[in-house]
Amino acid sequence: MSMLPFSRLPDHWQPASDTLAGRVVLVTGAYGGLGGAVSRAAARAGATVVITGKRKRQLEQLYDAMLAEGLAEPVIHPLDMEVATPKDYAALAEGLERDFGRLDGIVHAAVSFGGLTPITMHKPDAWLRAMHVNVNAPFALTQACLPLLTQADDSAVVFVLDDPELLQRAHWGGYGASKAALERFAAILHEETDTGPLRVHALLPAPMRTALRQLAYFGEDLLQRPLPDATAAAAIHLLGARGAPARGTILDLRAG
Repeated sequence: MSMLPFSRLPDHWQPASDTLAGRVVLVTGAYGGLGGAVSRAAARAGATVVITGKRKRQLEQLYDAMLAEGLAEPVIHPLDMEVATPKDYAALAEGLERDFGRLDGIVHAAVSFGGLTPITMHKPDAWLRAMHVNVNAPFALTQACLPLLTQADDSAVVFVLDDPELLQRAHWGGYGASKAALERFAAILHEETDTGPLRVHALLPAPMRTALRQLAYFGEDLLQRPLPDATAAAAIHLLGARGAPARGTILDLRAG
């Protein structure tokens, strides 16, 4: 049972080079499969992209790859969501205010998933890490950035969910519980912001070729799954002005 209603992408929608023109967008977990695809797609759509993640070297590799593709220079801001404190999130928001004077969107692509585990064998540390990275960190980061987001004429926060029918089954553990909590957080935040400039969105990808998918379904031929590009394009749709009708919904990218 979902807290938020489902919505679908408009037919044949594709981001244009000006979909996010003039906007500043922050992507967490930026060097992951989905995060990297979102970072590239946001730059192609005209945004100034701030890329965060815990490994500076991998952020630098993404930076180099984006420049090599002829994309606008992204801004690196290392942030380890496992250990970040409220002061770290406040410093990130202050840096955005100082450098750009604005923030128009966040895509929460960072995720912690340690594999499928029965509760009896679930390591407490792994449970706490999943809750912390998947729920507490998006809360803390979004809260720190709310003043900037609500100063914008039109801004959006995109929370990435996972298939709720799947996650209530055995062995999904802390990851399954954390994604349910994240959806509830999005629903509450939407209720509190539904008349202002900040739009709350949830995004439910179809199966895609990522490291997380590989870990969950190690017997599957991952090459049969599409790259995260279509999911990234949907995130760009939500970040742009045309995403407004999907406010307060779960944009469902699953087939059928």
